[in-house]
Amino acid sequence: MPPKTIYDKDDIIEAAFNIAKEEGFKGITARSVAKYLGCSVAPIYVNFETIEDLTEAVIKRVFDLSQHLFAREDGDNVFDNIGKASLAFAREYPVLFRELIMQPNPYMDSYETLENVLLEAIADEEEMRDWTVEEKRRLLLKMRIFQTGLSVLGANGHLPKWADDEELLMEIGEELLLIHKMNREEKTQ
Repeated sequence: MPPKTIYDKDDIIEAAFNIAKEEGFKGITARSVAKYLGCSVAPIYVNFETIEDLTEAVIKRVFDLSQHLFAREDGDNVFDNIGKASLAFAREYPVLFRELIMQPNPYMDSYETLENVLLEAIADEEEMRDWTVEEKRRLLLKMRIFQTGLSVLGANGHLPKWADDEELLMEIGEELLLIHKMNREEKTQ
């Protein structure tokens, strides 16, 4: 009968997650997790075949956390909710944000995948019902560029102390939407 491990899978994932929060995903090694837990590497390999398997479990936890941050936003506008959740993630987990957003990695879906999800989410928005898919795509990209830039500034501690990131997000989002509407009206005249 194999010896009972003191640490279960969830304990190991939590330890690896805490390491990743400080050092990034490359900081997850059998030795670093064992040291964090104060044990040998045996419990890690009893629960995970490879460190890549453990890293994937941590990535899943990060995405679950991201979904939780998104679900926590209760606004009526999907743009606002996505933007606020992104800002919260960047503020609370800057190392993970930088690793997932600012560096090439195999964990993030392609922009097209995200774009399709967002296009579906805004399909029923009253003020955009008569917009073409191309018009919606352009607005989404502009909003994502701004929201990502603002989140990067927050994650890197480069926002001025006087700036409220959520207030800026809402203000610029409204301005982008207004400009987009004005441009549409100009084209139809």
